[in-house]
Amino acid sequence: MARIPEVEIERLKVEVSLAALIEGAGYALKTQGKDLAMRCPLHEGDETPSFIVTPAKNVWHCFGCQQGGGVIDWVMVSRRVSFRHAVELLQSESPALVAPTARAVRSVAATFARPAEAGEAAADAVLLGQVIAHYHATLRTHAEGRAYLAARGLDHPEVIDRFRLGVGNRTLGYQLPEKDRVHGAALRGALQRIGLLRASGHEHFNGSLVIPLMDEAGAVVEVYGRKLLPASKLRAGTPLHLYLPGPHRGVFNEAGLIGQAEVILCEALIDALTFWCAGYRNVTSSYGIEGFTDDILTAFKRHGAKRVLIAYDADAAGNSAADKLAARLIGEGFDCYRCRFPKGMDANGYALSVQPAAKSLGLVIRQAEWIGNGTPPPRAPSGPIVQADPVDPSPSLVAEPAAKEENPAPPPLPDLPAQRVPAGAPAVPVEIADHELRMTLGDRAYAVRGIEKNLSYEQLRVWIKATCGAFVHIDTVELYAAKQRAAWIKQASVELGVSEDVARSDVSVLLRAVEQRQDDIIRAKLQPADAPATPALTSAQLDAGLALLRDPDLIARIGRDVEATGVVGEASNALVAYLACVSRKLDKPLAVLIQSTSAAGKSTLMDALLALMPESERVHYSAMTGQSLFYLGEHSMKHKILAIAEEEGVRQAGYALKVLQSQGELTIASTGKDPQTGQLVTQEYRVEGPVMLFLTTTAIDVDEELQNRCMVLTINESREQTAAIQAKQRTSRTLEGLLTKARSDDVLSAHRAAQQLLRPLAVVNPYAEQLTFASDRVRLRRDHAKYLALIDSIALLHQYQRPIRSVVHQGKTLDYVEVTHEDIALANRLAHDVLGRSLDELPPPTRRVLSQAVAFVQARASAQAIEHSAVRFTRRELREHSGLSHSQLAVHLDRLLALEYVLAHSGRNGQRFVYELAFDGDDGDAKRLPGLCDGFTTSNLPAGSSDLPASFRVASGVLPATFRLDQMPLFASADAVLPSLVAACAPTALLEETPAPRCNGASYASATGR
Repeated sequence: MARIPEVEIERLKVEVSLAALIEGAGYALKTQGKDLAMRCPLHEGDETPSFIVTPAKNVWHCFGCQQGGGVIDWVMVSRRVSFRHAVELLQSESPALVAPTARAVRSVAATFARPAEAGEAAADAVLLGQVIAHYHATLRTHAEGRAYLAARGLDHPEVIDRFRLGVGNRTLGYQLPEKDRVHGAALRGALQRIGLLRASGHEHFNGSLVIPLMDEAGAVVEVYGRKLLPASKLRAGTPLHLYLPGPHRGVFNEAGLIGQAEVILCEALIDALTFWCAGYRNVTSSYGIEGFTDDILTAFKRHGAKRVLIAYDADAAGNSAADKLAARLIGEGFDCYRCRFPKGMDANGYALSVQPAAKSLGLVIRQAEWIGNGTPPPRAPSGPIVQADPVDPSPSLVAEPAAKEENPAPPPLPDLPAQRVPAGAPAVPVEIADHELRMTLGDRAYAVRGIEKNLSYEQLRVWIKATCGAFVHIDTVELYAAKQRAAWIKQASVELGVSEDVARSDVSVLLRAVEQRQDDIIRAKLQPADAPATPALTSAQLDAGLALLRDPDLIARIGRDVEATGVVGEASNALVAYLACVSRKLDKPLAVLIQSTSAAGKSTLMDALLALMPESERVHYSAMTGQSLFYLGEHSMKHKILAIAEEEGVRQAGYALKVLQSQGELTIASTGKDPQTGQLVTQEYRVEGPVMLFLTTTAIDVDEELQNRCMVLTINESREQTAAIQAKQRTSRTLEGLLTKARSDDVLSAHRAAQQLLRPLAVVNPYAEQLTFASDRVRLRRDHAKYLALIDSIALLHQYQRPIRSVVHQGKTLDYVEVTHEDIALANRLAHDVLGRSLDELPPPTRRVLSQAVAFVQARASAQAIEHSAVRFTRRELREHSGLSHSQLAVHLDRLLALEYVLAHSGRNGQRFVYELAFDGDDGDAKRLPGLCDGFTTSNLPAGSSDLPASFRVASGVLPATFRLDQMPLFASADAVLPSLVAACAPTALLEETPAPRCNGASYASATGR
């Protein structure tokens, strides 16, 4: 007796479905997790199901009698036959499970063996169709293939037959004639030519889900394969996606495009099948991000498509490909929309995450973003087809229209309902407050909490409080679980004293309201995080904002309004900070750092300036972690103010702040889990700028990299300022203070409206090339950019008082506003106050201590009629004079000693130190910014002047700090240099009625070459 080939045994174990075989014998299997279970028929007394079938492995095991095995073992023990007899029974009595594969392969061999009158190409086409039939038959009994479809949400009962899905599992090669025979060699050669077999003889689509693509006649023209195993379980370098060799042909689901004005275009076939299984039949797919073919475009035109919804993946590659494809389709006359998924997700992953897929994908379709210019045309979004089309048994997937009408209109598809409320149901008022939904039904009141935790349509676990008079019932219940709902109804009816019918009716009404609330929450979560939320202005706010922007005395009014909000003094600081906030609308905005000691009022100034800005255009934090900036949302910070209460609170995020300020954007590559495979993948996060930074600090030593990117403002800490603040604090307690606070609300409203009305225009400075600036330090490159941005901010603020000009460049109109002389004059004054301090080697608090030391020494020298260099003082004397604490004075005095502004002399036996002031310069020089051209102080400079006199070109440089004469470096030939210096500063060719610019230490440094 001939031995049964091992190939045949393995084939039966793989192809014959054990579950179908057992159910065919009359036994009922019940689902138990991933397995199937029943009472074991092989032994008696099995009260609980101990017979377990594992479809994924096609095996069985009984935990009662400890028997098990595969399909052959089951036939042996259930029919009490031998191994050979069991194999014969399987071969003869299971035609529905075994015969299709063998029949398909025999048909392949027979077809290829017949003479091909139409030539080799026609024979290959027939052979390809027969192999697809073999794969299709294999999938019917392939447990792993069907489990993969279920895991991807593609378990629609018709999807396998409609698209002739299949699976490759090496069984094709087992059925072919041996390659050492003529017919076998020719057949294998043909399969290699098609691409179904590789040169090694291995099956090309082995271990893959096979999706064929057909032409209008139903012939297979392309095949796509997707590996069933994840990449982690495959050999390194194994591709997950496979196609036949050669160019892509065919259109997926072309039958679903017939007569459809709106078409959904996916990036991958799995995504397209996801839409189809969810009920959206007007879907097709490209062959990857670069796989949109002319065949697909021709099909769109042939079937009358007007709108294309591009449902590519929500990653960098998908977004880039979608934009590129949209440009092509718009050029072909199609209206294009972009279906937006959460970042990093595709259609299949999103449908699996947010169930049910029909509703979540419907939301994506309805919220598809218009891609194009102007106003989007009206559209009726596609809806799910509730009743699927019957499977057409004919080979052709494309049916001819029943009537030959010109431009036939397709029947409208139903849209998803906004809420699940039966027709005719009465409207019940619902109140939502403090994350709680409240409803009253007769004498019963209900409160529901925890709805926002249910971000999936598959669950609805909430906390419900029901009251009826003095009776209360509180419990947590899963409303989508029938048993829990029934138990809640029964218990509530007992505790509230109502019938179960009343409680059941109340729960029905309550469930619809909770579902509607859940739907609203999920919709809000799906909205982009950086969606604009700027409220519309009322007519009164609009008038107030325009009146402010058109005020001829706008700059002075800003100072008065800031003071009206509670700020005392600080006019220059307030104006600079206000202009810096305005610069957020520029491409390169300014940054502000307010530096002062504790309790000086830096936070008051920042809060007052932020209160004048629209709430939607500012973000205020107390502190930030090192990575928090990278996850704010791609567009959530663009042209906004990022304010942080204390610079110390962002030291961990200091690097990100510096990059955001310099480059205008942030990018980070972070590791996260893939939602489908669970593997660690690299994800990119991006935050677009520009962003205006607003910081405060009490630190004396600030990170230099951050400091030179900011305009540093210092608070007035004089005794006179302290007295003025205290007077303001006392006045705020009076009736006048109360009225002032009430009037400040109108001031805030006007400024917020004005800031909303400011357009992000470009700024053109016609005098830019005539400006000068110091250049003796590298950091002045950034300070020069701040100076120019300050001028631009002033011009931008006055846009409603200037003509808005425009220029056409490459077909695009660019609007801009021009800088005037007054803008430059104001910027120069502010630059001396602000940027001049930034060039000082002493921090502002230390500079104030030096000023107090100078005043103390001058007073003592005058009183004692001695030279300044002869004056000695102690720390205690300077502390009493300045009013500083011991710790504060110690820090500043040590810095002055290190920089040799002050010299230390030891006393007797080294027990006491006295100090000598080594600085004899003018402390006010630290507030001057050398190198600025101060000729722009009047408005009579010719607008078209392109060549200013030399007197307006002040030399660059910074005069060294002036120390005692015996410590100063000697300048050679000072007497000879002085006439040249005077000549350089004197006006040689002044314009009419234009004063010469003021010369400062920069000219002297340039003339001496120092």
